[in-house]
Amino acid sequence: MDNQLKGRAIWVFDESHYDIDRVIGIENIKETNMDNLVKVCMTSYEPDFAQKIQKGDWILGGRNFGYGHPHKPPMLVLRHLGLAGIIAESFSPGFYRGQVADGVPLITCEGILGKVKRFDQLTVNWNENTIINESTQKEIIYKPIPPSDKNIIELGGHIEYLKKRFAAEQLNG
Repeated sequence: MDNQLKGRAIWVFDESHYDIDRVIGIENIKETNMDNLVKVCMTSYEPDFAQKIQKGDWILGGRNFGYGHPHKPPMLVLRHLGLAGIIAESFSPGFYRGQVADGVPLITCEGILGKVKRFDQLTVNWNENTIINESTQKEIIYKPIPPSDKNIIELGGHIEYLKKRFAAEQLNG
């Protein structure tokens, strides 16, 4: 993972308790075909969202982002479309655990909704816990990610983390 992650704020969910399943619609929650997921991704918000998102973009959210029963398809399609991660005021614990386990960068940043607007250009400095809003030239400091979570994210998720850990254990006997 790069030290600096550059992308835009592609969408801002300014509500608290956002249910990530709404990204694809609850009626599509069991869909596994990626082409079908792309067709429905964010269409209830913006019909051409899938054409606007670019590799490295970020979603911003309010408090308790990911609330509900987070299923995998919404985040799978967002990551497929190039989403770097999510910056939110806070995360639902279940959503946070599940996405860190999948290697998704989740950044908790108090006050982010008042500091970034849609399409602002962002540079996230992963090692210094800062976000530079390139559109306003303002530096935003975010809450450090716990080292164990950061390690799992940097390795790409819990599967890669476990592979590395077991390989080291076998090497050390």
